[in-house]
This record gives sequence, structure tokens and C-alpha cells, in this order.
Amino acid sequence: MKVSQGSQGNQAPTDPAPTSPPPLHARPRHHRVPALVLGATLVLTACTAATDASPHARGQAAAPFSAAVAARLEAVLAEATTLSGSTGAIAGVWAPWAGTWVVSPGNVSTTSPGALTPEMPFRIGTNTTALTCTVLLRLVDEERVRLDDPVSDYLPRVVGLDGITLAQLCRNTSGLADHTALLAPRIVANPTRRWSAREIIASGTGAPRVALPGGTWSPSDTGVVLLGLALQQATGRDWPWLYRHYVFEPLGMTNTGLPSPGELAVPGPSPRGYATSLDPAGAARCGSVIDVTELSPSVGGVAAGAVSNLEDVKIWVQALASGTLLSEESTDAQWAPVLPGAGAPSWQQHGLGVEQFGPLRGQSGEIPGFISAAMADPVSGLTVVVAFNNSTAGRGFAEVVARRLAAVAGAAPTAGAVPAPRPDLPWTEAQVAAEMRAAAVCESTRLEQPATAG
Repeated sequence: MKVSQGSQGNQAPTDPAPTSPPPLHARPRHHRVPALVLGATLVLTACTAATDASPHARGQAAAPFSAAVAARLEAVLAEATTLSGSTGAIAGVWAPWAGTWVVSPGNVSTTSPGALTPEMPFRIGTNTTALTCTVLLRLVDEERVRLDDPVSDYLPRVVGLDGITLAQLCRNTSGLADHTALLAPRIVANPTRRWSAREIIASGTGAPRVALPGGTWSPSDTGVVLLGLALQQATGRDWPWLYRHYVFEPLGMTNTGLPSPGELAVPGPSPRGYATSLDPAGAARCGSVIDVTELSPSVGGVAAGAVSNLEDVKIWVQALASGTLLSEESTDAQWAPVLPGAGAPSWQQHGLGVEQFGPLRGQSGEIPGFISAAMADPVSGLTVVVAFNNSTAGRGFAEVVARRLAAVAGAAPTAGAVPAPRPDLPWTEAQVAAEMRAAAVCESTRLEQPATAG
């Protein structure tokens, strides 16, 4: 099933046919663009071949894990599904030396007996940010932009951007507040509302700065939305085109796309999405669950608005971890550690739109209705993808579940000629199991009688 890749309402409304690109010397990198030129003829160069995108996929064990390992993985996912208040989950674990495990236990909704399937699409939430920041690095490799370009060069009419660079928007070191956190109660209460880019940016830039530009890490979806607008100005292209050209087509990701603001439903048969209502301060009102399946992607845009499925996310995170879409220099830039926020463990590092958990590279995602996480080890090939259809527990919960599944699979014995690399995970399953239970925001939340969105 192919996912629609319509253009966002705050993006260029046209997608002109490619022509030859202008010579690089004819287009200085440091410049002010007064307005987005619609109908631009700029074309961007071809991408890495799909056959090189996922090197570990070719050596993947085709057989399932042993019965004992599969049973342990199933027990972890069952507990996590209950703790998250979801009607089901979609998950996959791949270990080249030990086996494969792809499951989708549960139903699509509280009212339908329909079973989930691994092929069903879901909203990947803030996993979208890694896609967007990879496009930035592709443009850097093509010398279209530089990481240290001031954002104000591309968005001169937006106030409050002095001293902020393109790289800082992806590294979450811009110091800008996060509009998602500020608007969360309103978004959950009215998920179908279409938000303009102006509203979103004003919410983030109008709030007090978290830090000075280049300071410590602090997540800001507002910064990623600004990056999206800046790269549209730099290329004259809309984001569905940029994603297709730089990521989806090179990797063969046919089930991933960025829906337009008016596309409220996840396309095709898919799980319903649920969220707990929030008080004005953003705290969960446990026991009050809302069906937020119909949601405008404008709340996330290029920071959190994409839709994908298990197989595509697996392909994506393996390529992301291996850096196969980027030059060596850009791969190093993507994974260069950023000064972490307070309380972060030493084995967790933030990069340019990505995160590293010990040897695992990837990201976690959240948007009302869905949480997910995807991680891969570029050395051993161990890969984990998991998604739940209740966003109450937040992206951190999905990340913890993925790490627990990785702990189970990482200890699996070899099941063939491929030697077991034994990934060096800096946590045990017992440790991360305790984290998972502590991360469940509304452990007693049940979905028997969900409320309706207001």
C-alpha cells in the first residue's frame, strides 16, 4: 500500500518538473532570499542507489528466533502494550546472527475486532525529524547550503532568529522553545484543527528562550519547522519532493510520505490512535482517553508529520545508522555528540536530528495517537522497530521498550553460520524493564469507553 505524499499547506504548493540545476558558482551560499519562488526550475542531484542503502538487510537471518527468545520478546511487548493503554502494537526485531521477529498483536481499535497487521501504516511522529535533518545533510553534500548558514539568511522576515544556524535547528541547540509542548493541550482537544506555519513559529519564537544559540540540548519542534521553511527557500522545492528525491526513492520506501494538512486520516487499513486528554499545564488526565485518529499533520509538519510502516521504518533506520545516504563527513556531523541536557545517561547522546543509545542509532517518535521508536546497530545489524497506538506514555516509553527488546535479542544465541557479534549494550533487560514500568504515565488507563475529541 502506498502512502500519499501530498504537499504541506505551509510549503511550496507546486512541484515543478526537474530540469538541469544551475551551476554552483551562480548561486552563492550566503544570501537572503526575499520570497519563495514558485515554479522554480531548480533540480537536485541524484541519490545513493537503493541497493547500497541497507547493507545489513542482505545478511539478515531469514529464520525466526528460537522459541525461547520469541516468547521473551512477546512477553515484553505484551506488558508494554498494557502499560501504554494501547489496543495493540506493531513490532519487529532483526538480528543477523539469531533470527527475525515481526508481530502485530492486538486490534485496530477499542470497538473493532479487526486485527492489526505488520503492514499497516502509522504516524511516526518526531521520527520525522531525522528524515528532515538527513535532507539537510544531503543538501550540504551537494554544496547547496552549509550547516553554519544563519537561518536568517533564508527567513529574513522571521524575527528572533539572530545567531541561530541551520545545524543548531537540527541539533536542538537553537535555544528556541518547543511549540508542541506549549500547544499540546489544544492539539489533543482539537486534533483536526489545521495550524498555520505562522501560528506554530510564533508560539515557539514568542516564548522565552530556553538557552542561548549553541548552548545545551533542548528539544524544539519549532526549530525543525523553521528548518523546513529555510530549506524550501534554499531549493524552491516542497517537502514531499525533497523527501522522495533524497530519501524515499533511493531507499525504496514506497509506504512513507508526508500527508497534507487536510489529510486527516492515516491512509488505508490502519490502527486507530488514542491519547489521554491534558490539563492546561499539559499533564495527563489519566482515565480520560480520546480518539485522535483524525488529526491534521500540520501540528507536526516536517518535525513530526510523516506516516510510514514497519518495513519502511526498518529500511530507514538501518540506512540512517550506517550513514549510507551521506558522505563520510556528513555522517560524522550527524552523529557528533551534542552537549546533553541535565540527567542524561553517559551512553545516550544526541546528534543532528538523531540519538545514539550505546551502540544503537536511531530516534523515537511521538504525535497524538501514536508513539514509536527505531534503532539499529551499524556494526552487528541488530535492528528494533516498535509502535503503539496510544501516545499517553510519550516517546520516551517507546524508546525504553525498544531498548528492552534489544536487550533480549542482543543476548540471543547464534542460529546458523553467522557469528554472534554480541552488541555491547550498556544496560541489562532487568534494568530497562524497571525503566519501562516507571515510564508508564497512566498505568491504569484503559480504553473500554474512550471519549470523543472536542
